[in-house]
Amino acid sequence: MEGIMVRHPANPVLSADRIPYPATLIFNAGVAKYQGRYVMVFRNDYGGQPGTTGFKGTNIGVAYSSDGIVWEPRSKPWIEWKTEEIRRAYDPRITVIDNRCYLCFAVDTRHGIRGGIAVSDDLDRWEVLSLSAPDNRNMVLFPEKVNGKFLRLERPFPVYGRGGPENFDLWYSDSPDGVYWGNTNLVLGSELVPWANAKVGPGAPPVKTRAGWQAAIVARSRRPNGQGWSSAFRRQLQRALASGLLFARAPGAEASRQLPRKRGTLTGDDVSVGATHRTPHVRNSG
Repeated sequence: MEGIMVRHPANPVLSADRIPYPATLIFNAGVAKYQGRYVMVFRNDYGGQPGTTGFKGTNIGVAYSSDGIVWEPRSKPWIEWKTEEIRRAYDPRITVIDNRCYLCFAVDTRHGIRGGIAVSDDLDRWEVLSLSAPDNRNMVLFPEKVNGKFLRLERPFPVYGRGGPENFDLWYSDSPDGVYWGNTNLVLGSELVPWANAKVGPGAPPVKTRAGWQAAIVARSRRPNGQGWSSAFRRQLQRALASGLLFARAPGAEASRQLPRKRGTLTGDDVSVGATHRTPHVRNSG
């Protein structure tokens, strides 16, 4: 798997101390090319200490780049969604479909975790199209419609029915309009990934290749000294079908360092949630 995912020597390409508004942790950034430049949407936990859960709040920020390496954040956060029912929106992915920016994100509510999909034409105004039933998140959209339908990968997390502490799997759904979703099918069970022993899910939005759709997935392994995430590319040879799937026998990237971890936010992990296709390279934001 050497060469599949390569860390750029300039990492981190964007850090919290460069954000012009309160920021403690910025991570899980989705990336796409839109209107001639790269755009990043990132999660920002602010008002706390890394490695804890005691943050004042969470918002979603935006940054721009001409080359995908040097980034300039906007002066203000973009989305901070909080109501009596909704606690926060976070972990954004971004996909450009028909010249419109579609966002996938997780939403913590008083009654569970929901997967959200929104659309924007200017990265200023945004319209929520869909919120799933709990518990579901880690959604990514395919960058084009197939047979007139939106396609998405997702990772629901059934605590009771699946058994085990975190045996969560990779699923597929489609939609005629981005609002109503169905045709839900299992794509990959976590037990089928030989280099992981816990949950798996979609990472970056899929990229179309000559052989079919290629996507990065993330998988967690529980180890005696802790747990960590790995990323890998897997190829979907038949569009959005559970049959005909190939995936890497080893991860394409793993956490490059082990950092101290307190209860709460994970540190020292590779979770690929953004990729852009630029011949002959695919950029990994993890």
